[in-house]
Order: sequence, then structure tokens, then C-alpha cells
Amino acid sequence: MTDQIAYQEYIQRRYNAFCKTVIRCAALDKILKLKRQWERQVSLDYLMNEKFVQFAASEPDEEYPFTVCGQTVLLCNAALADAISVLPEQTREEILRYYFLRQPQRVIGVHIGRTRSTAGRHIRLALQRLRRLMEGNDYE
Repeated sequence: MTDQIAYQEYIQRRYNAFCKTVIRCAALDKILKLKRQWERQVSLDYLMNEKFVQFAASEPDEEYPFTVCGQTVLLCNAALADAISVLPEQTREEILRYYFLRQPQRVIGVHIGRTRSTAGRHIRLALQRLRRLMEGNDYE
């Protein structure tokens, strides 16, 4: 019986040695692979010491301001700025609140003393009038 136990212990030690060898070889393989990868990589640290040269610069856009309720909004489209400036004050305020301040129709309705649906209708009519003004069909 002791020979059989000794043989099992021998097999167990051989298996443990085999597993250790496989793990060691896998670790060395991974280390060598990472080393090769690091050798191929290019360091970008030299860019920190170089002076940055801007290849292109964006041209400054012309801005067209319009003021509503004490707030100034800058637009990049001259035709839109001209069309909005022609609109009545309340219509400009509704457009400002809905499109620029992103307020819901319910809040706009409370501010002008109307219901939400009436505020939505006012906004739709203001948008239609703005389109007509920009197309040049409204001569007021």
C-alpha cells in the first residue's frame, strides 16, 4: 500500500512541476510580447516640448445681435436677425423663450396669460410670419 501512496505522491509532484512550468512559460511569453509591443510604440512625449503651430484658423463669423426682454441673442444669419427685428415685441419674446431659452409652451402660456395650446398657436403663427418675412413675401 505504501508503494501505491508513494507513487501517487510522485505523480502529484510531477503534475505540480508540469503546471508550474506551463505557467512560467506563459508568463514569460506574455512578458516578451509586451516588451516587443513597447519597443514598437512611439513615445509622444517629445510633443510636449515642441511649440504648437496652428495650421489653420477659423474665420470669425459675423454676429447679428437682437435684444428681447433685456436679453441679447447673437445670430449668425443676417436675414434671420433682420426678420426677427421686424416682428412685434410679444412675438419676439415668444420666439426667444421657445427657440433660444427652450421653455415649454406651458411656461410661455403662463407668462403671456394664455393657455398652453394658445401659446403653441402663437408660436406657430410667429414661425409662419418669420418664414414669410425671410422669403420676402410679407411687405409690412
